[in-house]
Amino acid sequence: MVLVSSVRDYINRMLQDISGMKVLILDSQTVSVVSVVYSQSELLQKEVFLVELVDSISMSKESMSHLKAVYFLRPTSENIQHLKRQLAKPRFGEYNLFFSNMLNTTQLHILADSDEHEVVQQVQEFFADFVAIDPYHFTLNTPSNHMYMLPAVIDPPNLQSYCDRIVDGIAAIFLAFKRRPVIRYSRTSDIAKRIAHEASKLMYQQESGLFDFRRTEISPLLLVIDRRDDPVTPLLNQWTYQAMVHELIGIKDNKVDLGNVGKFSKDQQEVVLSSEQDAFFKANMYENFGDIGMNIKRMVDDFQQVAKSNQNIQTIEDMAKFVDNYPEYRKMQGNVSKHVTLVTEMSKIVEERKLMLVSQTEQELACNGGQGAAFEAVTNLLNNESVSDIDRLRLVMLYALRYEKESPVQLMQLFNKLASRSPKYKPGLVQFLLKQAGADRRTGDLYGNRDILNFARNMARGLKGVENVYTQHQPLLFQTMESIAKGRLRDVDYPFVGNHFQQGRFLKDLEEAQRIARSSTGVV
Repeated sequence: MVLVSSVRDYINRMLQDISGMKVLILDSQTVSVVSVVYSQSELLQKEVFLVELVDSISMSKESMSHLKAVYFLRPTSENIQHLKRQLAKPRFGEYNLFFSNMLNTTQLHILADSDEHEVVQQVQEFFADFVAIDPYHFTLNTPSNHMYMLPAVIDPPNLQSYCDRIVDGIAAIFLAFKRRPVIRYSRTSDIAKRIAHEASKLMYQQESGLFDFRRTEISPLLLVIDRRDDPVTPLLNQWTYQAMVHELIGIKDNKVDLGNVGKFSKDQQEVVLSSEQDAFFKANMYENFGDIGMNIKRMVDDFQQVAKSNQNIQTIEDMAKFVDNYPEYRKMQGNVSKHVTLVTEMSKIVEERKLMLVSQTEQELACNGGQGAAFEAVTNLLNNESVSDIDRLRLVMLYALRYEKESPVQLMQLFNKLASRSPKYKPGLVQFLLKQAGADRRTGDLYGNRDILNFARNMARGLKGVENVYTQHQPLLFQTMESIAKGRLRDVDYPFVGNHFQQGRFLKDLEEAQRIARSSTGVV
């Protein structure tokens, strides 16, 4: 399932079959879908000379009949109304309408009735209703997704639209790859259950014909899980390249905004960090921070060698060679500058916040027992003037999650210490975390102390030691994926939706998946 190429194929099909000068019109969500997989220069190669947002294009009245309009929008009622108004007074020579998900009959009727001037050439559904940040990961950029943590009895109005957006995104993924999955969900999560059942209803009842694809050898599995099952991972400081950039600076739609971390020229304030466009980043995105420094030094040395060769221009042939290689030279120069800047800024943050000291205690809290030593370590860091308020809060949260049942008196002492040292963060935040993601609310074996196999694995790892104390923690998702591959994911913790599951067939699929995994040279 290569997500990026799937979205690129859809965009290619939109643009290459329409000849001549074009304007591409997007909405606030599809602009992210396009921007992460297609560059401005690539759009120009497809004769796209203007890119606009659908709401801003509505305010302009200038006629552009020489341009062909290519709309790529989510099929929302708001976008349909925008189109209705724009088709009433067409500004472009022709209109080609593409939607990122399924249109309903009412929306199609509105579009048909609005095309009085007969300028619409085509209406198509291209299932790219997700932001493919790399070949194997996507996001939906859902705003206010904390709403799902509210109790189900409250059922705020925004919750249904949140669920609908998640289900739409999931549906688009499987329609893009022409698959219909078996669906499971985390038992203790109301929102996971709701999304799983609504996805099943869509795929097996409401749009069963659309999802009726030819059966494949390996049945896909859609597992809906809840972040509350593993509240530890997002509280830990990260030490691999991509994760550190996201944690310390921030990545949004494969773009890094450096405006908040230092003074840079306007053209350097935002840089692109994409594994599809940056070979160095692709090779190093999962490397440890220490190794990144060495790898960047090698890249700088290589660039200096190229720069020296460009200075030695003596003949016409040398000049011609320099001109031919100049675009690649400029690209290499920009790449070197970008990665040196990112690592330099992150090194400053690591030093200012004493993150290596903080992270060592975080990893101990996440991976090892020893409540007394943990209490002493957290207390010392709370008293350390160099530790930031946010890191103090994280440490107390990690301690509370680990020892919520064992040391209520010492936990209260840490609450009081946090309130005195970092008054901007109230202890109520920690108590809210325990209420939402404490031991009684989680599915799975977060600390590896419930299941005898996990307990034995942790004991063995403790005896052998770890290669890097800063990256010893493994997210719960790692264990979950391992259990799926071995056919050990417990039905009682992750029940199935509906009766579409065929036990014999799925076990056969698992055996085939295990055979492929054993024969593979790498592990994702």
